Order: sequence, then C-alpha cells, then structure tokens
Amino acid sequence: MIAKRLGIASKFNPTRLFRRGPGLPRTLLPIRRAPPKIYGRIGNLEVRLAHTKNDLKRAQRLRYQVFYEEMSAIPDALAMISRRDEDLFDPLCDHLLVIDNGSRAEGRRPWRRRPRVVGTYRILRQDVAEFHNGFYSQGEYDIAALLETMGDTCRFMELGRSCVLKNYRGRRTVELLWRGIWNYAREHNIGAMLGCASFEGADPRRHAGALSFLHHTARAPKRWRVKAHEDVHIEMNMLPASQINTRTAVRSLPPLIKGYLRVGAYIGDGAVIDHQFGTTDVFIILPVEAINERYFAHFGARDEFAHKAGILTQLN
Repeated sequence: MIAKRLGIASKFNPTRLFRRGPGLPRTLLPIRRAPPKIYGRIGNLEVRLAHTKNDLKRAQRLRYQVFYEEMSAIPDALAMISRRDEDLFDPLCDHLLVIDNGSRAEGRRPWRRRPRVVGTYRILRQDVAEFHNGFYSQGEYDIAALLETMGDTCRFMELGRSCVLKNYRGRRTVELLWRGIWNYAREHNIGAMLGCASFEGADPRRHAGALSFLHHTARAPKRWRVKAHEDVHIEMNMLPASQINTRTAVRSLPPLIKGYLRVGAYIGDGAVIDHQFGTTDVFIILPVEAINERYFAHFGARDEFAHKAGILTQLN
C-alpha cells in the first residue's frame, strides 16, 4: 500500500479482482500493471522510472557498488549483508534509472541479453516531503526560509543519490539522466531543483581552491540562498579571489558539480562534512528560470513549462 501510494509499484502479484456479471457468479480478472514510464532512449540505453521493488533494489545495489566499493562510504552491518545502499527516504522517492538493454548476462550464458541498471537519480517532490519528514538535505542545510519565502509560486524537488557505473560515465548516460530529470520536472510543474553534491574526502582543506572558487563565483542570489546549519557549517571562503587559480579550481571540481554549474545552478552558503559517505557536501539550487538557454534545445521549451508552473520570470 505504501509503495503504491508513493508511486513505486509493487512486484507483480497474481491476486485477482472480482467482478460479477448479471445473473453470473463472480469471475476472476488479473490485475494488470501499467508499462514503466520511459523518458528517452539512445541506442541500447533508456531512461525510465523504477517500476517494481526489484527495480529499486537494483538501483540500491548500483549505489552500494559506487558509494561503498568504489568510493569512501562506510557501510553499516545491514548494508554489508544486503550489499545495497538504502535508507528511510527510498520508499518516499521516485527513482530514475538508466538501463542498458543490450548488456550481456554473466555466467554460463553470456550470449543472453540482460537489462542492467547503469545509472540512477533519486527524486523527492516537495508535496511528498512535506507530508512526511521533509527533504533529505534538511539534515545539513536550513531550507525552511527558502520554502516559506517562495510559498505557492514555486514547487521544489530534491535530487540525490546520483551515481553511474564506471564504464558508463560518458555523455550518453548523463544526457539521458538529465532528459529524465527535465521531463519529470515538467510533468510535475517543478519550479526549482535542490540537493547536495559532494567532493570526495572529509577534509575540506583539500578542496580549498575549488570551494573558494564556488563561493566567489557561483553563490546563489539572496532570494535563492540556503545556509548550512550552524553546528555543521564549514566556511567555503578559504582563499581570497585574488589567490585562486581559476583554471586549476575548475579542473578540480567533481564532474557532477561542474555539470550543475554548466546548466545554471547556484551554490549554497557553507560546506558540510558527511562522515558516513566520507565526503564534503555543498548545496545545489537550480531554479528553472536560471537554466542555460542552450539546454532547452534538448529538453524542451522553458517558457512553456514556466508558464504552466506559474513562475514565468526574466533571467537575472
């Protein structure tokens, strides 16, 4: 029931629905599941929403492989046993998947094709978050004032748990993920996207140049600015602008953060250390009104979407 209410369909169950015809005994009809929502395809790759419990488990296994086996996250006992990255927010979210339909099965029958989840994003809409315990990123950043200020003029959605299998970290996979995100946002009249993005490692001093560069060049305008909670706030302004080597700073930015900046995202105030994942986090805010014009050639017209969302405004 929870999965159905939150938009994650349960695995097929042969339960039958009863229907009585006039003068006839009850007849049994199978419950039919709607096909998964597919947002785009490039070659063997497609992007769609998770449709079953098994879809979600495959996304969680991919997250475990990337975050815990490849990167620095520290698994608890449950994660080590299940070999999945999961938390209490997963049942509340929609999960965007990039699937390789042309991948080969491992083992005795390598000639068989077996669809494989190679990329994922977790999406939490504001209406769902407010009905439960808020956004995941509220544990690190004070976003209450932003949500209150924007009121009914802007609907938010949170992006998180982004990862792509190592051999698939190329342009096609990233483009499909963004196509899925944008079409999902249009479906739900989203006015801004938010979430955290990470530098690897829990020592912010390693990233002093990059963090200072973000502070001086990409900090959000006041009406979109969000600040880290005081008890976890790490100052990003470690170097004056005159001492930053811009080329070196840009080169050292993680690809995900660099991608957000290209699209038009802003950065919040203050970094936060995530000890479980062994990362230094920054806050990302991406208003639809700020998205770079050239990306709409791929993902759709901003004016049409913004009008539907009730947030048609001029670029800053």
